[in-house]
Amino acid sequence: MADDMSFNPTRDDFEALLNDSMGGRDFAEGSVVKGIVVGIEKDFAIIDVGLKTEGRVQLKEFGVDENGKATIKTGDTVEVFLERLENAMGEAVISREKAKREEAWTRLEGVYAKNEPVMGAIVGRVKGGFTVDLGGASAFLPGSQVDIRPVRDVGPLMGKEQPFAILKMDRPRGNIVVSRRAILEEARAEQRTELVSQLQEGEIREGVVKNITDYGAFVDLGGIDGLLHVTDMSWKRVNHPSQVLAVGDTVKVQIVKINPDTQRISLGMKQLQSDPWDGVEAKYPVGAKFTGRITNITDYGAFVELEAGVEGLVHVSEMSWTKKNVHPGKIVSTSQEVDVVVLDVDPSKRRVSLGLKQALANPWEAFVEAHPIGSTVEGEVKNATEFGLFVGLDNDIDGMVHLSDIDWSVAGEEAMARFKKGDLVKAKVLDVDIEKERISLGIKQLAGDPMSGDTFRKSQTVTVTVTEVTSGGIEVRFGEDDAPMTAFIRKSDLSRDRQEQRPERFAVGDRVDAQITNVDKAARRVSLSIKSLEMAEEKEAIEQFGSSDSGASLGDILGAALRERATPKE
Repeated sequence: MADDMSFNPTRDDFEALLNDSMGGRDFAEGSVVKGIVVGIEKDFAIIDVGLKTEGRVQLKEFGVDENGKATIKTGDTVEVFLERLENAMGEAVISREKAKREEAWTRLEGVYAKNEPVMGAIVGRVKGGFTVDLGGASAFLPGSQVDIRPVRDVGPLMGKEQPFAILKMDRPRGNIVVSRRAILEEARAEQRTELVSQLQEGEIREGVVKNITDYGAFVDLGGIDGLLHVTDMSWKRVNHPSQVLAVGDTVKVQIVKINPDTQRISLGMKQLQSDPWDGVEAKYPVGAKFTGRITNITDYGAFVELEAGVEGLVHVSEMSWTKKNVHPGKIVSTSQEVDVVVLDVDPSKRRVSLGLKQALANPWEAFVEAHPIGSTVEGEVKNATEFGLFVGLDNDIDGMVHLSDIDWSVAGEEAMARFKKGDLVKAKVLDVDIEKERISLGIKQLAGDPMSGDTFRKSQTVTVTVTEVTSGGIEVRFGEDDAPMTAFIRKSDLSRDRQEQRPERFAVGDRVDAQITNVDKAARRVSLSIKSLEMAEEKEAIEQFGSSDSGASLGDILGAALRERATPKE
């Protein structure tokens, strides 16, 4: 049977013999195999990996000693990476570097699976970061993952073996991403947890200012940072932390609050000082007057510092007696010293309401003292509205002449049309409401009320002047020049004789006598009639010079009456 296999071997027999000669080893391309150094020629080591031919590996892949000599010798067993079983020259293509890399990848995959750190060294700089040697495998370290804070000089870290965290591994592509920052943050978190456990709220500690922002400062308490907010730096207003602190300052702070979940520490400086709001009601009683400094101006008012740490608000409505709907910045300016009056104090809300105008004389009170009700004032027409005229008075205050107080006899709209902005007018003070800041004036009251008293009575004869002639009658004016009255005499009242009841026989400017037939003081109306006057005169003449049974004619009687009238009285 053996002879048959020797002289006529089958394919299976040949495979068995080959396996025996190979020692049963697996020589798949792309794997790591063990070999024996069988010789060294110049810069190459000849390695037998159990194949029919040896492979060559450069000596530098095995490293050199201090004298620059190779660290391997003939007979050493080494691991190499089998790239190809045989090249064109019949030699195996092997690599020590790739073997080391495969070993490293296998080791790193185990570390990555366990989420453990790996030792490595930064060996070079590339675009966007650095190259890290992880003991045979090359990894990428992004610039943002070098340290917790940006690092300007990486020189001291180059070549130094230190731990890294593996963030990502992709063996097919040969990519490994590592982070030094993750290791530092983890160590810092452990240290922070330990330090936080040693701190207590209310404890006073010294620290060093590390950084200043717009909203506060970060203070190092010895390995852990706390935030000193700008509002906790001082009882007085601080616009920016740099006004109080500078980087590097040693400060004494109180631990205000510790958040166990986020491990954030809030610090305070003002808490180490006495609270200026203690006893603020006694220091600043309502109604008292104080001098303060404007610290801030807003759309709704201005803040006044009464003392360090105590500020009060002057609302825009309490800034001026006369300037309404004006921005506070047009009344006061920052850093200006002003006198204010305390209007209200709320210690629980730490609020003080102040009044700027209350520290000045009330112009309405000053006005009524200088111009009591009934006195006459003069001013310029500032504005005309649908309900009256506004007249400028002393101390930038206005008085109003209502439509009904412009003229006794002319309608309000018509009377107001006689005035325009800028006209100087005189008026009488009718009323002053200090609380509502209103002054009522009257122009017509300067002339007196023609309807008051018994100025006009029924059956009284008055002389009138024709001001207008219409088809239905005539418009007339009568009374005193400073308090005139107007009336309309209807066509039927122009004469006793119907033929004389013609308005066109009158002309504007004619002066005629008429009798008052009715006085309506409520409606401010006086009714006149020429016809009634003629009938009254006729009646009087008959009574004086004759009767119906005397035999005298009406012509004789009226003639005698007229002659009597014409005769001058002694």
